[in-house]
Amino acid sequence: MPPLPVTPIGDRRPTPAMSNHPAPGTAPTHQCEVLIVGGGPAGATLATLLARQGRDVAMLEKEHHPRFHIGESLLPANVSLFDELGVRAEVEAIGMPKWGVEFVSPQHTERSYVEFGDALDKSMPYAWQVRRSELDEILFRNAAKAGARALEGHQVKRVDFDAEGATAQVTGEDGGAQTWRCRYLIDASGRDTLLASQFRTKTRHPKHASAAVFGHFRNARRLEGKKEGNITILWFEHGWFWFIPLADGSTSIGAVCWPYFLKTRQQRSLKQFFFDTIAMCPALAERLAEAELVDDQVHATGNYSYTANACTGERWALLGDAYAFIDPVFSSGVLLAMQSAFAAVPLIEATLDRPREAAAARRTFEQKMAFGPREFSWFIFRVTNPTMREFFMAPANPFRVKEALLSLLAGDIYGSTPLWRPLRILKGLYYLVSLQNLGRTWRAWRQRQVNIRDVEASGA
Repeated sequence: MPPLPVTPIGDRRPTPAMSNHPAPGTAPTHQCEVLIVGGGPAGATLATLLARQGRDVAMLEKEHHPRFHIGESLLPANVSLFDELGVRAEVEAIGMPKWGVEFVSPQHTERSYVEFGDALDKSMPYAWQVRRSELDEILFRNAAKAGARALEGHQVKRVDFDAEGATAQVTGEDGGAQTWRCRYLIDASGRDTLLASQFRTKTRHPKHASAAVFGHFRNARRLEGKKEGNITILWFEHGWFWFIPLADGSTSIGAVCWPYFLKTRQQRSLKQFFFDTIAMCPALAERLAEAELVDDQVHATGNYSYTANACTGERWALLGDAYAFIDPVFSSGVLLAMQSAFAAVPLIEATLDRPREAAAARRTFEQKMAFGPREFSWFIFRVTNPTMREFFMAPANPFRVKEALLSLLAGDIYGSTPLWRPLRILKGLYYLVSLQNLGRTWRAWRQRQVNIRDVEASGA
Protein backbone atom coordinates (compact mmCIF):
# COMPACT_ATOMS: atom_id res chain seq x y z
CA MET A 1 0.00 0.00 0.00
CA PRO A 2 1.52 3.40 -0.92
CA PRO A 3 2.09 5.85 1.95
CA LEU A 4 -0.75 8.23 2.62
CA PRO A 5 -0.10 11.98 2.75
CA VAL A 6 0.06 13.54 6.18
CA THR A 7 -2.47 16.31 6.68
CA PRO A 8 -2.11 18.16 10.00
CA ILE A 9 -5.37 18.31 11.93
CA GLY A 10 -5.57 21.13 14.39
CA ASP A 11 -8.48 19.93 16.51
CA ARG A 12 -10.73 16.93 16.95
CA ARG A 13 -13.92 18.33 15.43
CA PRO A 14 -15.34 16.11 12.69
CA THR A 15 -14.69 17.16 9.13
CA PRO A 16 -17.49 17.07 6.55
CA ALA A 17 -16.13 13.71 5.39
CA MET A 18 -16.80 12.39 8.87
CA SER A 19 -20.41 13.47 9.04
CA ASN A 20 -22.84 11.22 10.88
CA HIS A 21 -25.62 11.99 8.41
CA PRO A 22 -25.38 9.50 5.53
CA ALA A 23 -27.05 10.02 2.20
CA PRO A 24 -30.44 8.35 1.77
CA GLY A 25 -30.16 4.62 1.13
CA THR A 26 -26.59 4.33 2.39
CA ALA A 27 -25.35 2.44 5.44
CA PRO A 28 -25.51 4.36 8.74
CA THR A 29 -22.24 6.12 9.53
CA HIS A 30 -20.64 6.17 12.96
CA GLN A 31 -17.57 8.09 13.95
CA CYS A 32 -14.91 8.04 16.60
CA GLU A 33 -11.41 9.34 17.12
CA VAL A 34 -9.71 5.93 17.29
CA LEU A 35 -11.27 2.74 15.94
CA ILE A 36 -9.84 -0.56 17.23
CA VAL A 37 -10.58 -3.72 15.27
CA GLY A 38 -10.58 -6.67 17.67
CA GLY A 39 -11.41 -7.07 21.35
CA GLY A 40 -8.65 -9.42 22.52
CA PRO A 41 -5.76 -8.54 24.88
CA ALA A 42 -4.12 -6.09 22.46
CA GLY A 43 -7.28 -4.22 21.49
CA ALA A 44 -8.79 -4.17 24.98
CA THR A 45 -5.55 -2.98 26.58
CA LEU A 46 -5.20 -0.10 24.13
CA ALA A 47 -8.89 0.81 24.40
CA THR A 48 -8.51 1.06 28.18
CA LEU A 49 -5.39 3.25 27.98
CA LEU A 50 -6.89 5.62 25.39
CA ALA A 51 -10.26 5.87 27.14
CA ARG A 52 -8.49 6.85 30.35
CA GLN A 53 -7.02 9.78 28.41
CA GLY A 54 -10.53 10.90 27.51
CA ARG A 55 -10.27 9.93 23.86
CA ASP A 56 -13.29 8.83 21.89
CA VAL A 57 -12.36 5.22 21.19
CA ALA A 58 -14.52 2.44 19.79
CA MET A 59 -13.53 -1.23 19.89
CA LEU A 60 -15.29 -3.65 17.52
CA GLU A 61 -15.13 -7.37 18.33
CA LYS A 62 -16.61 -9.74 15.75
CA GLU A 63 -17.63 -12.38 18.32
CA HIS A 64 -19.32 -12.25 21.72
CA HIS A 65 -17.46 -12.69 24.98
CA PRO A 66 -16.78 -15.17 26.37
CA ARG A 67 -15.38 -16.80 23.22
CA PHE A 68 -12.88 -19.60 22.81
CA HIS A 69 -9.25 -18.74 22.18
CA ILE A 70 -6.05 -20.72 22.53
CA GLY A 71 -2.96 -19.33 24.30
CA GLU A 72 -3.71 -19.96 27.96
CA SER A 73 -0.25 -19.68 29.52
CA LEU A 74 0.80 -16.24 30.79
CA LEU A 75 4.27 -14.95 31.69
CA PRO A 76 5.43 -13.26 34.91
CA ALA A 77 6.09 -10.08 32.92
CA ASN A 78 2.34 -9.88 32.26
CA VAL A 79 1.64 -9.28 35.94
CA SER A 80 2.82 -5.65 36.03
CA LEU A 81 0.69 -4.91 32.96
CA PHE A 82 -2.40 -6.31 34.69
CA ASP A 83 -1.51 -4.09 37.65
CA GLU A 84 -1.44 -1.03 35.38
CA LEU A 85 -4.83 -1.95 33.95
CA GLY A 86 -6.25 -2.58 37.43
CA VAL A 87 -7.32 -6.17 36.73
CA ARG A 88 -4.74 -8.24 38.60
CA ALA A 89 -7.18 -9.44 41.28
CA GLU A 90 -9.67 -10.55 38.63
CA VAL A 91 -7.01 -12.45 36.70
CA GLU A 92 -5.69 -14.09 39.84
CA ALA A 93 -9.22 -15.22 40.71
CA ILE A 94 -9.55 -17.22 37.47
CA GLY A 95 -5.95 -18.40 37.19
CA MET A 96 -3.91 -21.44 38.12
CA PRO A 97 -0.58 -20.26 39.63
CA LYS A 98 2.34 -21.04 37.33
CA TRP A 99 5.72 -20.96 39.07
CA GLY A 100 7.87 -22.49 36.39
CA VAL A 101 8.35 -24.92 33.50
CA GLU A 102 8.92 -28.65 33.21
CA PHE A 103 10.88 -29.89 30.19
CA VAL A 104 10.58 -33.51 29.04
CA SER A 105 12.81 -34.91 26.30
CA PRO A 106 12.77 -38.44 24.82
CA GLN A 107 16.58 -38.26 24.65
CA HIS A 108 16.91 -37.76 28.42
CA THR A 109 16.00 -40.03 31.31
CA GLU A 110 15.64 -37.14 33.77
CA ARG A 111 13.22 -34.26 33.56
CA SER A 112 14.17 -30.62 33.96
CA TYR A 113 12.34 -28.22 36.28
CA VAL A 114 13.03 -24.47 36.30
CA GLU A 115 11.35 -21.72 38.30
CA PHE A 116 10.87 -18.08 37.36
CA GLY A 117 11.90 -17.11 40.88
CA ASP A 118 15.47 -18.09 39.97
CA ALA A 119 15.66 -15.51 37.17
CA LEU A 120 17.79 -12.39 37.43
CA ASP A 121 14.86 -10.36 38.74
CA LYS A 122 13.47 -12.26 41.74
CA SER A 123 10.43 -9.98 42.06
CA MET A 124 8.34 -11.72 39.38
CA PRO A 125 8.27 -15.38 40.47
CA TYR A 126 4.97 -16.51 38.99
CA ALA A 127 2.18 -16.00 36.51
CA TRP A 128 -1.04 -17.91 35.79
CA GLN A 129 -2.59 -20.39 33.44
CA VAL A 130 -5.98 -19.03 32.38
CA ARG A 131 -8.88 -19.82 30.14
CA ARG A 132 -8.55 -17.20 27.46
CA SER A 133 -12.32 -16.87 27.20
CA GLU A 134 -12.32 -15.60 30.79
CA LEU A 135 -9.17 -13.46 30.56
CA ASP A 136 -10.21 -11.78 27.33
CA GLU A 137 -13.64 -10.95 28.73
CA ILE A 138 -12.09 -9.39 31.83
CA LEU A 139 -9.93 -7.14 29.66
CA PHE A 140 -12.80 -6.32 27.29
CA ARG A 141 -15.18 -5.34 30.10
CA ASN A 142 -12.42 -3.34 31.76
CA ALA A 143 -12.08 -1.24 28.61
CA ALA A 144 -15.82 -0.54 28.69
CA LYS A 145 -15.57 0.51 32.34
CA ALA A 146 -12.82 2.92 31.37
CA GLY A 147 -15.15 4.61 28.89
CA ALA A 148 -14.42 2.89 25.58
CA ARG A 149 -17.31 1.96 23.33
CA ALA A 150 -16.86 -1.81 23.42
CA LEU A 151 -19.12 -3.41 20.83
CA GLU A 152 -19.51 -7.15 20.22
CA GLY A 153 -20.85 -8.88 17.14
CA HIS A 154 -19.33 -6.23 14.84
CA GLN A 155 -17.08 -7.54 12.08
CA VAL A 156 -14.91 -5.19 10.07
CA LYS A 157 -14.80 -6.29 6.44
CA ARG A 158 -12.62 -3.67 4.81
CA VAL A 159 -10.84 -0.41 5.58
CA ASP A 160 -10.07 2.46 3.20
CA PHE A 161 -7.73 5.32 4.08
CA ASP A 162 -7.49 8.96 3.12
CA ALA A 163 -5.53 11.96 4.38
CA GLU A 164 -7.99 12.59 7.21
CA GLY A 165 -8.38 9.09 8.56
CA ALA A 166 -10.04 5.81 7.69
CA THR A 167 -13.41 4.41 6.68
CA ALA A 168 -14.30 0.91 7.83
CA GLN A 169 -17.04 -1.20 6.32
CA VAL A 170 -18.65 -3.17 9.12
CA THR A 171 -21.30 -5.84 9.52
CA GLY A 172 -23.21 -5.04 12.70
CA GLU A 173 -24.68 -7.34 15.30
CA ASP A 174 -28.01 -7.38 13.47
CA GLY A 175 -26.32 -8.32 10.19
CA GLY A 176 -26.77 -4.87 8.73
CA ALA A 177 -24.05 -2.85 7.01
CA GLN A 178 -22.41 0.03 8.85
CA THR A 179 -19.76 2.58 8.00
CA TRP A 180 -17.32 3.80 10.64
CA ARG A 181 -15.16 6.90 10.24
CA CYS A 182 -12.13 7.51 12.45
CA ARG A 183 -9.00 9.61 12.56
CA TYR A 184 -6.83 6.61 13.42
CA LEU A 185 -7.36 2.87 12.97
CA ILE A 186 -5.80 0.06 14.97
CA ASP A 187 -5.79 -3.50 13.68
CA ALA A 188 -5.86 -5.80 16.71
CA SER A 189 -7.73 -8.53 14.83
CA GLY A 190 -5.28 -11.27 15.80
CA ARG A 191 -4.83 -14.14 13.40
CA ASP A 192 -7.53 -12.63 11.17
CA THR A 193 -4.78 -10.15 10.18
CA LEU A 194 -7.32 -7.75 8.67
CA LEU A 195 -4.99 -5.10 7.24
CA ALA A 196 -2.03 -7.37 6.44
CA SER A 197 -4.40 -9.57 4.44
CA GLN A 198 -6.05 -6.58 2.77
CA PHE A 199 -2.69 -5.00 1.92
CA ARG A 200 -1.29 -8.42 0.94
CA THR A 201 1.72 -7.89 3.17
CA LYS A 202 1.32 -11.05 5.26
CA THR A 203 3.95 -13.68 4.60
CA ARG A 204 4.86 -17.01 6.09
CA HIS A 205 7.87 -16.74 8.30
CA PRO A 206 10.90 -17.72 6.20
CA LYS A 207 12.77 -19.40 9.07
CA HIS A 208 9.96 -21.19 10.82
CA ALA A 209 6.81 -23.12 10.02
CA SER A 210 4.49 -24.88 12.40
CA ALA A 211 0.89 -25.92 12.91
CA ALA A 212 -1.05 -26.98 15.99
CA VAL A 213 -3.63 -29.59 17.00
CA PHE A 214 -5.12 -29.18 20.47
CA GLY A 215 -7.90 -30.04 22.88
CA HIS A 216 -8.84 -30.02 26.58
CA PHE A 217 -8.85 -33.03 28.88
CA ARG A 218 -10.28 -33.94 32.27
CA ASN A 219 -8.38 -36.07 34.80
CA ALA A 220 -4.95 -35.55 33.27
CA ARG A 221 -2.23 -36.42 35.77
CA ARG A 222 -0.52 -33.24 36.89
CA LEU A 223 2.62 -32.48 38.82
CA GLU A 224 2.19 -32.29 42.58
CA GLY A 225 2.32 -29.48 45.10
CA LYS A 226 3.65 -26.12 44.00
CA LYS A 227 4.46 -27.51 40.54
CA GLU A 228 0.83 -28.45 39.79
CA GLY A 229 0.21 -25.34 37.68
CA ASN A 230 3.51 -25.43 35.79
CA ILE A 231 3.46 -25.69 32.04
CA THR A 232 5.14 -28.80 30.66
CA ILE A 233 6.97 -28.82 27.33
CA LEU A 234 7.41 -32.31 25.88
CA TRP A 235 9.43 -32.88 22.71
CA PHE A 236 8.60 -35.65 20.27
CA GLU A 237 9.77 -36.68 16.82
CA HIS A 238 7.65 -34.22 14.85
CA GLY A 239 7.65 -31.20 17.18
CA TRP A 240 6.58 -30.60 20.78
CA PHE A 241 3.55 -30.72 23.08
CA TRP A 242 2.22 -28.26 25.63
CA PHE A 243 0.57 -29.41 28.86
CA ILE A 244 -1.23 -26.50 30.57
CA PRO A 245 -3.21 -27.15 33.79
CA LEU A 246 -6.22 -24.85 34.27
CA ALA A 247 -7.96 -23.80 37.47
CA ASP A 248 -11.22 -25.60 36.66
CA GLY A 249 -9.47 -28.98 36.68
CA SER A 250 -9.15 -29.32 32.93
CA THR A 251 -5.84 -29.41 31.10
CA SER A 252 -5.02 -27.90 27.72
CA ILE A 253 -2.98 -30.26 25.53
CA GLY A 254 -1.58 -29.23 22.17
CA ALA A 255 0.83 -30.59 19.61
CA VAL A 256 2.87 -28.02 17.71
CA CYS A 257 4.30 -29.84 14.74
CA TRP A 258 5.85 -29.30 11.35
CA PRO A 259 3.31 -28.82 8.53
CA TYR A 260 4.49 -31.92 6.66
CA PHE A 261 3.37 -34.02 9.64
CA LEU A 262 -0.21 -32.72 9.37
CA LYS A 263 -0.21 -33.98 5.79
CA THR A 264 0.11 -37.53 7.14
CA ARG A 265 -3.39 -37.32 8.61
CA GLN A 266 -4.95 -38.42 5.30
CA GLN A 267 -8.34 -40.07 5.94
CA ARG A 268 -8.16 -40.10 9.72
CA SER A 269 -10.50 -37.87 11.72
CA LEU A 270 -8.83 -34.95 13.47
CA LYS A 271 -9.60 -36.57 16.83
CA GLN A 272 -7.99 -39.87 15.83
CA PHE A 273 -4.99 -38.07 14.38
CA PHE A 274 -4.57 -36.14 17.65
CA PHE A 275 -4.69 -39.30 19.74
CA ASP A 276 -2.28 -41.06 17.40
CA THR A 277 0.08 -38.10 17.77
CA ILE A 278 -0.17 -38.22 21.56
CA ALA A 279 0.77 -41.92 21.42
CA MET A 280 4.09 -40.87 19.84
CA CYS A 281 5.01 -39.18 23.13
CA PRO A 282 4.94 -41.92 25.82
CA ALA A 283 5.57 -39.47 28.67
CA LEU A 284 2.43 -37.52 27.71
CA ALA A 285 0.35 -40.61 26.92
CA GLU A 286 1.08 -41.88 30.43
CA ARG A 287 -0.21 -38.68 32.00
CA LEU A 288 -3.37 -38.88 29.88
CA ALA A 289 -4.01 -42.60 30.49
CA GLU A 290 -7.10 -41.93 32.61
CA ALA A 291 -8.08 -38.63 30.98
CA GLU A 292 -11.02 -37.91 28.72
CA LEU A 293 -11.46 -35.30 26.03
CA VAL A 294 -13.72 -32.40 27.04
CA ASP A 295 -16.80 -32.06 24.83
CA ASP A 296 -15.20 -34.48 22.36
CA GLN A 297 -13.62 -31.48 20.57
CA VAL A 298 -10.24 -31.21 18.88
CA HIS A 299 -9.08 -28.07 17.11
CA ALA A 300 -6.39 -27.42 14.52
CA THR A 301 -4.71 -24.39 13.06
CA GLY A 302 -2.21 -24.17 10.24
CA ASN A 303 0.14 -21.49 8.92
CA TYR A 304 1.07 -20.75 12.52
CA SER A 305 4.13 -18.62 11.76
CA TYR A 306 3.76 -15.39 9.81
CA THR A 307 4.68 -11.74 9.81
CA ALA A 308 3.51 -8.56 8.08
CA ASN A 309 5.95 -6.46 6.08
CA ALA A 310 4.93 -3.30 7.96
CA CYS A 311 3.34 -2.62 11.32
CA THR A 312 2.32 1.02 10.86
CA GLY A 313 1.43 3.67 8.30
CA GLU A 314 0.12 7.24 8.23
CA ARG A 315 -3.16 6.53 10.01
CA TRP A 316 -2.94 2.90 11.11
CA ALA A 317 -0.99 0.41 13.18
CA LEU A 318 -0.99 -3.34 13.73
CA LEU A 319 -0.87 -4.82 17.23
CA GLY A 320 -0.03 -8.28 18.53
CA ASP A 321 -0.88 -11.23 16.32
CA ALA A 322 -2.26 -8.90 13.64
CA TYR A 323 1.38 -8.09 12.95
CA ALA A 324 3.27 -11.32 13.61
CA PHE A 325 3.20 -14.69 15.30
CA ILE A 326 6.03 -17.19 15.39
CA ASP A 327 5.46 -20.06 17.80
CA PRO A 328 3.71 -20.53 21.17
CA VAL A 329 6.60 -22.40 22.83
CA PHE A 330 7.54 -19.48 25.12
CA SER A 331 3.93 -18.43 25.81
CA SER A 332 4.76 -14.92 24.66
CA GLY A 333 1.60 -14.12 22.67
CA VAL A 334 -0.43 -12.26 25.31
CA LEU A 335 2.65 -10.40 26.56
CA LEU A 336 3.63 -9.20 23.08
CA ALA A 337 0.02 -8.20 22.38
CA MET A 338 -0.31 -6.13 25.54
CA GLN A 339 3.14 -4.59 25.16
CA SER A 340 2.28 -3.53 21.62
CA ALA A 341 -0.79 -1.76 22.98
CA PHE A 342 1.28 0.22 25.47
CA ALA A 343 3.75 1.06 22.69
CA ALA A 344 0.93 2.34 20.45
CA VAL A 345 -0.22 5.05 22.87
CA PRO A 346 2.58 7.57 22.15
CA LEU A 347 2.27 6.81 18.42
CA ILE A 348 -1.42 7.71 18.43
CA GLU A 349 -0.80 10.76 20.60
CA ALA A 350 1.83 12.08 18.21
CA THR A 351 -0.24 11.40 15.09
CA LEU A 352 -3.41 13.04 16.38
CA ASP A 353 -2.02 15.83 18.56
CA ARG A 354 1.49 16.60 17.28
CA PRO A 355 1.60 15.64 13.58
CA ARG A 356 5.16 16.89 13.08
CA GLU A 357 6.31 14.19 15.51
CA ALA A 358 4.36 11.41 13.83
CA ALA A 359 7.14 10.14 11.56
CA ALA A 360 9.58 9.79 14.46
CA ALA A 361 6.89 8.11 16.56
CA ARG A 362 6.29 5.59 13.79
CA ARG A 363 9.97 4.71 13.67
CA THR A 364 10.04 4.21 17.43
CA PHE A 365 6.91 2.04 17.28
CA GLU A 366 8.38 -0.07 14.49
CA GLN A 367 11.51 -0.69 16.55
CA LYS A 368 9.48 -1.72 19.58
CA MET A 369 7.27 -4.04 17.54
CA ALA A 370 10.28 -5.79 16.01
CA PHE A 371 12.13 -6.07 19.31
CA GLY A 372 10.05 -8.70 21.12
CA PRO A 373 9.61 -11.20 18.27
CA ARG A 374 13.29 -10.83 17.37
CA GLU A 375 14.56 -11.58 20.87
CA PHE A 376 12.28 -14.59 21.32
CA SER A 377 12.85 -15.86 17.78
CA TRP A 378 16.53 -16.70 18.15
CA PHE A 379 15.63 -19.26 20.81
CA ILE A 380 12.37 -20.38 19.18
CA PHE A 381 14.14 -21.26 15.94
CA ARG A 382 16.56 -23.46 17.89
CA VAL A 383 14.32 -24.99 20.54
CA THR A 384 14.24 -28.36 18.77
CA ASN A 385 17.98 -28.34 18.09
CA PRO A 386 19.82 -30.94 20.20
CA THR A 387 22.33 -28.38 21.49
CA MET A 388 19.63 -26.01 22.71
CA ARG A 389 17.68 -28.93 24.12
CA GLU A 390 20.71 -29.82 26.22
CA PHE A 391 20.72 -26.28 27.62
CA PHE A 392 17.09 -26.61 28.69
CA MET A 393 17.45 -30.14 30.06
CA ALA A 394 20.65 -29.49 32.04
CA PRO A 395 20.82 -25.73 32.63
CA ALA A 396 24.08 -24.48 34.10
CA ASN A 397 24.76 -20.97 35.34
CA PRO A 398 28.25 -19.80 34.32
CA PHE A 399 28.26 -16.01 33.93
CA ARG A 400 24.58 -16.14 35.12
CA VAL A 401 23.41 -17.50 31.77
CA LYS A 402 20.74 -19.72 33.38
CA GLU A 403 19.29 -16.76 35.25
CA ALA A 404 19.24 -14.74 32.04
CA LEU A 405 17.51 -17.57 30.16
CA LEU A 406 14.88 -17.76 32.90
CA SER A 407 14.41 -14.00 32.61
CA LEU A 408 13.72 -14.48 28.91
CA LEU A 409 11.27 -17.30 29.67
CA ALA A 410 9.55 -14.97 32.14
CA GLY A 411 9.16 -12.34 29.41
CA ASP A 412 11.38 -9.89 31.27
CA ILE A 413 12.82 -8.27 28.15
CA TYR A 414 11.24 -4.80 28.29
CA GLY A 415 12.59 -3.56 31.62
CA SER A 416 16.02 -2.76 33.00
CA THR A 417 17.04 -6.27 34.03
CA PRO A 418 20.69 -6.78 32.91
CA LEU A 419 20.10 -9.98 30.94
CA TRP A 420 21.62 -9.06 27.57
CA ARG A 421 25.30 -9.71 28.34
CA PRO A 422 24.67 -13.19 29.80
CA LEU A 423 22.30 -13.97 26.91
CA ARG A 424 25.04 -13.06 24.44
CA ILE A 425 27.38 -15.38 26.35
CA LEU A 426 24.72 -18.11 26.20
CA LYS A 427 24.48 -17.70 22.43
CA GLY A 428 28.26 -17.94 22.20
CA LEU A 429 28.21 -21.14 24.24
CA TYR A 430 25.54 -22.50 21.92
CA TYR A 431 27.71 -21.94 18.87
CA LEU A 432 30.77 -23.36 20.62
CA VAL A 433 28.98 -26.56 21.66
CA SER A 434 27.47 -26.85 18.17
CA LEU A 435 30.94 -26.70 16.63
CA GLN A 436 32.22 -29.29 19.08
CA ASN A 437 29.43 -31.62 17.91
CA LEU A 438 29.64 -30.72 14.23
CA GLY A 439 28.16 -33.95 12.90
CA ARG A 440 25.11 -33.70 15.16
CA THR A 441 24.73 -30.02 14.30
CA TRP A 442 24.87 -30.71 10.55
CA ARG A 443 22.28 -33.47 10.78
CA ALA A 444 19.99 -31.24 12.86
CA TRP A 445 20.34 -28.39 10.35
CA ARG A 446 19.54 -30.66 7.42
CA GLN A 447 16.51 -32.06 9.23
CA ARG A 448 15.25 -28.57 9.98
CA GLN A 449 15.39 -27.64 6.31
CA VAL A 450 13.19 -30.65 5.61
CA ASN A 451 10.86 -29.75 8.46
CA ILE A 452 10.21 -26.14 7.39
CA ARG A 453 9.92 -26.83 3.67
CA ASP A 454 6.87 -25.53 1.87
CA VAL A 455 4.77 -28.69 1.76
CA GLU A 456 2.20 -27.12 -0.56
CA ALA A 457 4.83 -26.12 -3.10
CA SER A 458 6.54 -29.52 -2.86
CA GLY A 459 3.28 -31.37 -3.29
CA ALA A 460 3.80 -33.32 -0.05
